[in-house]
Amino acid sequence: MAGRLMGENGIKVIRTQKYKVTTNSNHTFNIAPNLLGQDFSAYGPNQKWAGDISYIWTSEGWLYLAVILDLYSRRVIGWAVLGCTVPSCAVLGCE
Repeated sequence: MAGRLMGENGIKVIRTQKYKVTTNSNHTFNIAPNLLGQDFSAYGPNQKWAGDISYIWTSEGWLYLAVILDLYSRRVIGWAVLGCTVPSCAVLGCE
C-alpha cells in the first residue's frame, strides 16, 4: 500500500548508503533443523514458538534484541536486550 501511494505521488526512495550484507554463511557451526517447514499455523497456545534476534545501534555500540513469539496468539512471550551475540546469551535472556 505504501509503495503504491508513493508511486502515485512520484515519491522515490533515495538510499544514502549501499546495502551491506551482514550474514556470514561460510561457517562450520551447527545449523538448526527447520522443524516448522514454513507452517506457521498453530491450533493452540504453546504448540509452536518462533524467535529472532535484531541488531540495534546505540551511541555505546550494538545491542541485540532477542524475541520469542507464540505462533498461536502471535504475542511476545519472552524478550531480552543483550550486549553480546553468543547464542546462549539470547536463550538465557529470554528465560
